[in-house]
Amino acid sequence: MPLQWPVPYAIRDVRPDDFETLWWIDQQCFPPEIAYSRRELQIYMRRLGAFTLVAADPGAVSGDVSLIGGFLVAQSGLTGHIITIDVLKTARRAGLGSLLLRSAEDRLIASGSQAVGLETAVDNLPALAFYKRHGYHVIRTWPRYYGNGVDALVLEKKLDPRRK
Repeated sequence: MPLQWPVPYAIRDVRPDDFETLWWIDQQCFPPEIAYSRRELQIYMRRLGAFTLVAADPGAVSGDVSLIGGFLVAQSGLTGHIITIDVLKTARRAGLGSLLLRSAEDRLIASGSQAVGLETAVDNLPALAFYKRHGYHVIRTWPRYYGNGVDALVLEKKLDPRRK
């Protein structure tokens, strides 16, 4: 059973023993036709230039995956890409998603990315509002992007290497 947030949490790199918990979180965050299979998530996490950030209780001992509140998978490049950002419902509205997103943007800036893009379902209004609050702008729509036939909005943000 996941911990009820807010508790102190920190962003860290993924550990090998995190995978099953991250996959479980993805299944909780998205409907079956949008959530990743184990294989898909593994492929995205292992892509060249990809990194996975985990939001966890900093006091958790190694191997204690029950204290993970969310994670983010991204890929570096001239235009970086947020592949997924998943935050458990019990951890939402506590700044965890914002912390994950800012941490990923900082890592992308450090790797030389000048912008970052992502996709979200057109009917995911909370996600769209979240990304707009963080400076993302819709640049196009991809028809029937998701397995359930729902269109995706493609969003992008220019990254400022001077940001603190």
